Amino acid sequence: MDAGVATSHHLVPPGRLIAAARLAGASLVCGSAVLLFGLHVRPLAYLPLVAGVLLALSVDRRLGKDLVLIAVGMGVVSTISLEADLSDAGIARFAVALSAAVAVPFALQRWWLRDDSIRFPWRVGRPWTRLHWTYLVVVVVAGYLVLPWYFLSSGVWTHWPALDGGGEIARLFVGVAAVGTWDELFFICTVFALLRQHFSVTTANLLQATVFVSFLWELGYRSWGPLLTVPFALVQGLTFARTASLTYVLTVHLLFDAVVFAVLVHAHHPELFDVFLTAP
Repeated sequence: MDAGVATSHHLVPPGRLIAAARLAGASLVCGSAVLLFGLHVRPLAYLPLVAGVLLALSVDRRLGKDLVLIAVGMGVVSTISLEADLSDAGIARFAVALSAAVAVPFALQRWWLRDDSIRFPWRVGRPWTRLHWTYLVVVVVAGYLVLPWYFLSSGVWTHWPALDGGGEIARLFVGVAAVGTWDELFFICTVFALLRQHFSVTTANLLQATVFVSFLWELGYRSWGPLLTVPFALVQGLTFARTASLTYVLTVHLLFDAVVFAVLVHAHHPELFDVFLTAP
């Protein structure tokens, strides 16, 4: 009798098992991004993606359904190569796939799940404080100092196509801004927002950052790029959690991307934007 009681004390409470299974399901879905976009191991990468959804559905149907939305978005993105392509066909592929990756989960949540946790809060009625404005300045200064050294010393700028003339430079400007905007719509307003319904801000942020950084790796932020993109993804998620303002996190992102654009142009045409002190 005593042995039976002692043995029961070592059993893991059902609640902990369910919590562990929920986290494992979400981790499989988000972790599959490393295989999908970072290592480009397809179709093998779809196995943990599907397994994570099925595991979550078996223990928490609502989480499982939200992970279906994330998995659908990731699946849509994975249908195209994310290598920078400024041709008409390349721009069209990006426009269609990335737009669908945001629109389809949004539509499914509204009409299938009858929920509205995916929102795009452009105006939240909260004025920006001095801290908000200071952070914007810090972002620009940090980008100005770090990005030239990163792109030029590592050689990752060669992952972007050659810029032959003003037309190509204009296309790069539009492309960088468009993809930066999409990053916030998908990784923050969709992936992060859905995960926050089920996990703490910290856990949800780490999970979304895994997808975010994997995407950026395939896009071209390689070498020691994750040392930049991991903190950036985490800070963007935390900033959105605290401000609930897409306008603000998008402003931060686009300011950073403006420096990225200038550095890429300078890398291809050293006589242009020749203003970077840390350029090697």
